[in-house]
Amino acid sequence: MTMKELHALFLEHPKICTDTRKITENCMFFALKGPNFNGNAFAQEALDKGAAYAIIDEKEFKTSDRFVVCEDVLGTLQKLATYHRNYSKAKIVSLTGSNGKTTTKELINAVITKKYKTIATQGNLNNHIGVPLTLLSIKEDTEIAIVEMGANHQKEIEFLCSIAQPDFGYITNFGKAHLEGFGGVEGVIKGKSEMYDHLMANDNYVFFNADDDIQKEKLTNYTKKMGFSTKNPNYYNIKFLGVDPFVSLEAEGTQIQTQLVGKYNFPNCCAAILMGKYFNVPMDDIKSAIEAYQPQNNRSQLLSKNGFDIVLDAYNANPTSMKAALENFSLMNAQRKIVILGDMFELGSTAAEEHQAIADVANELGFDDAYLVGENFHGTHTKLKKFKSFDDLKAYLSKNPLEKGALLIKGSRGMALERVLDLL
Repeated sequence: MTMKELHALFLEHPKICTDTRKITENCMFFALKGPNFNGNAFAQEALDKGAAYAIIDEKEFKTSDRFVVCEDVLGTLQKLATYHRNYSKAKIVSLTGSNGKTTTKELINAVITKKYKTIATQGNLNNHIGVPLTLLSIKEDTEIAIVEMGANHQKEIEFLCSIAQPDFGYITNFGKAHLEGFGGVEGVIKGKSEMYDHLMANDNYVFFNADDDIQKEKLTNYTKKMGFSTKNPNYYNIKFLGVDPFVSLEAEGTQIQTQLVGKYNFPNCCAAILMGKYFNVPMDDIKSAIEAYQPQNNRSQLLSKNGFDIVLDAYNANPTSMKAALENFSLMNAQRKIVILGDMFELGSTAAEEHQAIADVANELGFDDAYLVGENFHGTHTKLKKFKSFDDLKAYLSKNPLEKGALLIKGSRGMALERVLDLL
């Protein structure tokens, strides 16, 4: 079957499923493989549950003409996504970065959807499977698709760009994330910059933070660009007004009061405003979109429970975001401040050094109480309370309950520190 024929089939059944537990009527099931599963073995089950077709790459599983045999299911999914991307009339806005990708993506979508029909990456489906699935969710009336791209090693962003072929792109920042896979901070800069490299090589448009010296220098001789700045009059100016606890800012004399905790969310808002301006979204609509946006999924959420004012930022963590969260929390107005920090993953040989640095920052900021959780934090030299596991923390707090106050909870996804809420 040619890609054109497969795409025609997809247009008749424009819903993709890769998990037999989530089969919907008349979808197309792509039998992906993983280290511990073979999707081909579940293809018949997908059809029995209502899938219209099953795309497989092991012909012995074919028992009817509702099976489409290809050379490689994942490669076929990716090629189909590129074909559909080029078939559609939608413009693709791509974004990557070490921190703030998902929040920025959602802010951009909130702003642009005020004027255009948009689709955007769901959750953080931003890898070699998630990006194709996002592209395949582009509908006939979609005008702009906002595609988030994640990476933990070199050439990954380059590959995702080759699938999505973006018309526009933005990098949130270069931070200490996935240092193990990228090979240090320089590797992070090189890897994330693959997005700008791709856009410039194809004469496409770049949005950037003109206060970020790395981004500015990379784009020095490139003309198809638009940047924001808090200080340089040569770029679109946005003023930071404050954070107590929510970010407030001003653009073109219009004040915007967000529902986002932390100064680190200021550039995320700026990126959404910048793109709104480029796509001619009225400033009143930009303002209302950003002011209405509320973070979800453990990302800088402000909660109240049993006398605690909680900043829940337990979706992910790396040294850059952890330091920013601690510094921001230290500036909040509260009589009593407590922090519970969980291990940061994927730091490779720098793990001990980076965890020690964060323990030192937490100690220097002088919080009323601080708890470090995880094997890496347990190995630090500090006077702060340390626990090898969450269960150890739980056992301690059952006998020594937290005193009420403002509470910051932050750690990598694998630490699942949102479980602290059950201990309050």
